Amino acid sequence: MQAVLYERPGGPEVLTVGDVPDPEPGDGQVLVDVAAVGVNFRDVYEREGRPPYSGGTLPAVLGAEGAGTVVGTGERVAWLEVAGSYAARVAAERAALVPVPDGVPLDMAAAVMLQGCTAQYLVADSHPVSEGDWVVVHSAAGGVGLLLTQLVRARGGHVLATTSTEEKAALARAAGADDVVVGYDGFAARVRELSGGEGAAAVYDGVGRTTFAEGLTALRPTGRMIVYGAASGQPEPLQVQSLAGHGSLYVQRPTLKTYTRTPEMLRERAGAVLDLVAAGRLDVRIGGRYPLAEARRAHEDLEGRRSTGKLLLEPPAA
Repeated sequence: MQAVLYERPGGPEVLTVGDVPDPEPGDGQVLVDVAAVGVNFRDVYEREGRPPYSGGTLPAVLGAEGAGTVVGTGERVAWLEVAGSYAARVAAERAALVPVPDGVPLDMAAAVMLQGCTAQYLVADSHPVSEGDWVVVHSAAGGVGLLLTQLVRARGGHVLATTSTEEKAALARAAGADDVVVGYDGFAARVRELSGGEGAAAVYDGVGRTTFAEGLTALRPTGRMIVYGAASGQPEPLQVQSLAGHGSLYVQRPTLKTYTRTPEMLRERAGAVLDLVAAGRLDVRIGGRYPLAEARRAHEDLEGRRSTGKLLLEPPAA
C-alpha cells in the first residue's frame, strides 16, 4: 500500500511516499481502508520531532486523523488519534474509532474530527460560553476557527475574529463573526470597545507567541486566556503575578487528548460534533484536497498560511 513516511525530523522535504506492507491488526484492532486523511499542525510537530512526538522509531508513517471503512464489515468510522494515518490502510484500536452517522460523507468526517472536537471542548469546557459573552477567536478562517466561531454563536456568544487577510475576514464573517480585525494588531482595544469597555470573557488562541501578550490585555476581570496551539511559536514565559494585575485572570493550555481521554469521552464528544454535521447545523469547510503522494505540498500550504478551512489527503485504493 502507499504511505507517507519520514526518516528523520525536519521540514516538508523529509516527507517521502513509498509502498509499504499492509499493517497487521493486533488484539483489539481492526484493519481500515482509509478514505480521507486530515492534515493538521500536530502532523507538522510530529514531522519536526517536537515533544511529545519526539523519540519514536524512524522511519515512520506520519499522521493521526482520518475516516474510512472497516475491512470485512464495511462499517463507516472516523478517528483522531491513530498513528500512521497518512496511508491507504491503518490498523486501529476499536476503542479509537467513532461511528460515522448516515448522511455524513467520509471525507467530511475526516475533516471535522480533530478540529471539530477541539472547537467543541473549547466552547463547552475550557470556557463554557454563555449568552452575551464576547470572545476573541484568532485565526478565525482556519479549520478550528471557522468551527469555533459557529459554535460560539450557537451558544449565544459574540465573536471578534482575527485573520491575516481581507479574503479570510470574509470567511470569518460568513461563519458568524460579529466583527473582524485584519492583521491581528489592535484586537484588544477593539473587543473592549465592542463589549462596552468590559473586555472578552475568553481569548481562544491557536497562534501563541505573537498574540498572547496582547490577549491578556483583552480580557475582562476573571477572563480566560486559552492557548490551544502555537502556530507562531510558544509564548514568552509568564510571570504568574501579572495575572493579578490584569484582573485575576485564568490561563489554560488544554489538549484534545485530555478531553477525549477515555473511549466514552471520545464517542460522546465526537458524536456530538458529527450529529451537528448530519443535521446541517455545522458547516465544515474543506479548503484543499491533495493526493496522498502530495503530502509535502499540503504541509507547505498549511505552514505558509496559504489555506483556509481543512486540508485533506486522499489515498489511492488499497
